[in-house]
Amino acid sequence: MNTIDFRRHLHRHPELSFEEHETARFIREALTAEGIAHRPIATTGTLAVIRGAKTTPATEHRAVILRADIDALPIEEQTALAYASCHSGVMHACGHDMHAATLYGALLKLHENPDFAGTVFGLFQPGEECNPGGASIVLEEHPFEGYEILACIGEHVDWQLEVGEVGLRAGAFMAASDELRFTVHGVGGHGAMRPLLKDPVQAAAALITRLLALNGEDEVLSIGKVEAAGATNVIPDEVYLEGTLRTFDESRRRALHAEIARLTTENDTQHATSTRFDLSHGYPAVKNDPTLTELLQTHCTAEGLTFRTLDRRMTAEDFGFYTLHYPSLFYRLGVGAAAGRSHTPHFSPDERALEVGVQLMQQLAITLLQ
Repeated sequence: MNTIDFRRHLHRHPELSFEEHETARFIREALTAEGIAHRPIATTGTLAVIRGAKTTPATEHRAVILRADIDALPIEEQTALAYASCHSGVMHACGHDMHAATLYGALLKLHENPDFAGTVFGLFQPGEECNPGGASIVLEEHPFEGYEILACIGEHVDWQLEVGEVGLRAGAFMAASDELRFTVHGVGGHGAMRPLLKDPVQAAAALITRLLALNGEDEVLSIGKVEAAGATNVIPDEVYLEGTLRTFDESRRRALHAEIARLTTENDTQHATSTRFDLSHGYPAVKNDPTLTELLQTHCTAEGLTFRTLDRRMTAEDFGFYTLHYPSLFYRLGVGAAAGRSHTPHFSPDERALEVGVQLMQQLAITLLQ
């Protein structure tokens, strides 16, 4: 099976995070048909293994991880493609079908010509689109224990780059993400009788103002959901808030967690309310290894590809878990502005990018293991 057919099958049959059972079956059957060894991981994930033909006892534990995510998003597709999603309300609107097809194509080439010494792991990872992310579950199984991991390599398609353009940034590239939830309890009642109230709406508004004041150049805090079940003249007893925190530095991330808790307590004291603050830890920041970044730039130049140094991104990716443990490289693969924005019903990447992505992954693995 070629990479385009592989990708189109996945696109037509998308599945949400940790529900990728048909996706896993298809991937495993495709690998089996090509004679590529593999096993399940993180339930709906698949870990392929290719040993290099030049491997010796001295090099068998040197390894490179090639990673792709496989889950889709809860979006109703509106592309009118012949291979559009057949699952109502579910779509590969983030390009994970492209990522998986790129990895599959790279594994095919490495299997056909294993001209390297060591091991290549091909990780088809589930559950990237949810917190805490499938990467953390993969690592809990310790699949790479006993190996010297030279690099963990992943990609993400990017509609802001044209086909043939590759972008990334050395060091901190994508932000850590945390989910914030607040339940502000007060005493509600008639809106005209304020002396009898401990107004949770007023307290919630003040808390939002305090929280948004924490925003800075290297951190973002946003409140995206506010629920107050009152009316024009009815103050509810409770207001519920949800938001997100994005940071690049782990020490600053921990400091902000403490500061948010302090501000919440201080706000309650001022407004005579009681607030439950729930913090859900998300992905760590994605940090690219400088040496691997330079290697990718050199390869792009040699292959006639355009290398772009990108700004840091406040968006998050669970690939950050791998960067905590291994030298890592996470780059953006151009799929063209005509693809439209990702995470929308109309997203349709240019499939010519598959060839670029396959070559990048294959060549990076071989270069590192030669």
